[in-house]
This record gives sequence, structure tokens and C-alpha cells, in this order.
Amino acid sequence: MLVTESAPGGDRLLIVEDDATAASLLLRALCRRGYQAEMAASVEEALHLSAGGKYQAAIVDLRLGGDSGLRLVPALVSGHPGIRILVLTGYASIATAVQAIKMGATDYLAKPVDVAEILRALGGHRTPALRDPPLDRPSVRRFEWEYIQRVLAEHDGNISKTARALGMQRRTLQRKLGKRPTRT
Repeated sequence: MLVTESAPGGDRLLIVEDDATAASLLLRALCRRGYQAEMAASVEEALHLSAGGKYQAAIVDLRLGGDSGLRLVPALVSGHPGIRILVLTGYASIATAVQAIKMGATDYLAKPVDVAEILRALGGHRTPALRDPPLDRPSVRRFEWEYIQRVLAEHDGNISKTARALGMQRRTLQRKLGKRPTRT
């Protein structure tokens, strides 16, 4: 599903989001603020679009159906020098944040997020390392979530290998991955 909107001037922006409603709302909000935006719903569509034009910024959802938006980051960085890449996710973890930044993403934000925060991230007015540290210690469930995400990343997203490495059944791991992480 390719959708394009544009405003005169402004940066060219690629939005990669599989939730059509969220993507179209974000597309309209950014176009009203002067961005020229194109939208893709999958990794393949985004790769096709990125091969055909130059982008100054990209907003990439971490989970795109059964695929990972992280696959796009190296391709966007190599194909568009100087691009600012924002990775958005409803399943934030330290492991995926570190992985995204190492791959070349400029910033990483947990959903829900408003347009103002997206614009600050794309504008470079905020550095992830300068965020205030949490005042409370994370819960045991949060630590478990972070550890599972790290092991999953080490096994390239392979759930069967990750389950074996964690010493748990595959179905248990899938259930844990299907839940949203706790905030603290």
C-alpha cells in the first residue's frame, strides 16, 4: 500500500508502518508540518520505495507483520547518506534499542508517541543517551522481557533457537513475546 502526500518544500520522509490507520494519521500530520511523505506497509515496499528516491528521514515501525523493521535500517543508511531514522515500537526493549542504534538508527521511541516528540527526534533536538534515567528500578518482569529480547536478537529473531537457549517451550516464549512489556 503506497500512499504519497506532499507539501511544498520540506524534507522527504518515508513512513514504514503496517497499521494503516496510524500510518495515515502520521502521514497527514507530518505533511501539514511541511514534510513530503511516502508510506509503505512492509519491508519489501519500503525497500522498493527507497531504491527509487532520496529521503532525508524515515520512521520505521519495529514490527511489521511477521517481519522486523530493523532489516530496513542498514539499507536506508547505505542508500541515503545522512538520513535520520526513527524506530518506533510498541514492544520497546533495551536490546532492540541498542541494536537499532548500532545499525544506524538516529533514535528509538516507544509507542504511544505524539507528533511533537517524533518531530523532536527527527530534528535531532534530543539525544537518546541524554534521557533522564528512571527513578525506580525495573521490575523482575521487565528484566525478564529485556533478557528475552536480547537472546532473541542474538538468535536473529529465530523463536525456536531462542526458546532452546532460554530453556523454555516455544509456545511459552511466543506467549511472552505476544505480551507488551511492563513499563517498570
